[in-house]
Formats: sequence, C-alpha cells, structure tokens
Amino acid sequence: MAKAAKSSKSTSKTTKRIEKILISQPKPDSDKSPYYEVARKYNVQIDFFPFIKLEGLGAKEFRKQKLDLAEFSGVILLSRNAVDHFFRMCDEMKFKVSPELRYFCITEAVALYLQKFILYRKRKVFFSADGSADGLLDVLSKYKEKVKIILPVSENTKNEVSPLLADNGYNFQEAVLYRTVGTDIKPVVEQGYDLILMFSPFGVETLKNNFPDMDSEAVVLGGFGTNTCNEIEKVGFKCTIKAPTPGQPSMVAALSSYLEQTNK
Repeated sequence: MAKAAKSSKSTSKTTKRIEKILISQPKPDSDKSPYYEVARKYNVQIDFFPFIKLEGLGAKEFRKQKLDLAEFSGVILLSRNAVDHFFRMCDEMKFKVSPELRYFCITEAVALYLQKFILYRKRKVFFSADGSADGLLDVLSKYKEKVKIILPVSENTKNEVSPLLADNGYNFQEAVLYRTVGTDIKPVVEQGYDLILMFSPFGVETLKNNFPDMDSEAVVLGGFGTNTCNEIEKVGFKCTIKAPTPGQPSMVAALSSYLEQTNK
C-alpha cells in the first residue's frame, strides 16, 4: 500500500532520509527550475503533479458580478493563473487594458510573467520584496489614495491579501475569474512519496479527500502560504515545512533547509 494511505506510526520520522518528493504543481517548462538543482544537490527524486486545476468563468458569469473593468486603476495579481485569467477575461469582454494600469504582484516571478501580455514598465509594475502579503501591502501603501484596485480570485477560496486590504481601508473589489477543482491524484500519490509540498488550501482538501487516514508524520508535508499551512493542520495533518519565512522566502529555500538536515 502506498505511504500516503498508511495510518501506522513510525519512529525517527523527523530525521529519516528523503528519497522521493512530490511537488503539487505542474511540471516546469524549463529544466532550469531550481527544484532540479535541489534534486541534484541532495540526490532526491522530485516529481510534479498538480493537485488542482482551474476552470475559467465565461463572460456571461463574470457580468453577473456587475464589475466595470474601466473603473479600476490598479490590479493585484497573486499568481500566474490570476494573470492569465485577468487578460483572458479582458479579451472576452472586449476590454482594452489601459497602458496606465498599475500592476501589484505577490512575487517578482509573477511580475515578470506580465511580459507575456504587456510592455513591462517598472513604474507601472510592482511586487512584494519577500513574496508575502505584508510585503505587498508595503508596496501598495504609497498608492492607497491613488488607485481603485481589482483583485482577481478563484471561486470559493480564500487569500491572505483581501483581509489585509479590508482592514487597512483600501478601495478594492474581488473579481471571481476562475474556479478551482481537484484532480485525480490517487494513482500518483499511491506511488509512495516521502515528502509532499502543497501550495493552496484547495490542494490540501484534495489530498485529505483522497487520503483521509494519511500519516503526515510518515509522509512529510510542506505548505506555501499561511492559509495553506493552516489548512494542512486544520484537516488534521502536520505541516512540517512552512514558507515563506523571513529566512526562507521561497518553498525551494525551505525545502533545501529541510533536506540539509535529513540528507546530510
């Protein structure tokens, strides 16, 4: 039986050597992904398989939200998916994006991804220095009185940014542009992994739904983002690897730090 389906406890779980790692995201397009460098450095097998997939809402569903895209002078983008679906919806609505629109991104990687859709101008594109919601708020603070913000989100999911915006009096509105559904992870997870990394609460739910009795000490779990880490513990699992943190701003950094201890 696969490790993920085991319910028995084992000893020396926190120090056991890690051999196989599953990243719950699509396989990178480039072989230059930092995860591959981690695999080489620590002699581990790293596989990729998304625990969730996105379905875009159509223009008809979007219109029910009664949002006027022309009213917004700034957009917050929390992922590449948000970028894709924002510009997809603009196309479907036949809305021409203003060159004066300001883009506030959760990471530099998301900011650079904008080059797929716009002429990248530093005075119009901003990103969190450390990839955190608080870091994004630091960037936004300069423009608090200047912009009305649209925040593309997924249906029935939570994010860390919206509560901060509301608590700090920002003029913003969420725009549901896509929905998240689980994928068929059982055949993959049952191959047996020592460590699984997750990046969204919905991905955690997918794992829990498929493996309700999984022993999350026998299989090490890691989460990126406060909501993901909280969801791991909320469903009864243990979140051993957490990112971002001040010393480990990325999941790659957090994973490397953990493997430094287990795979000496």
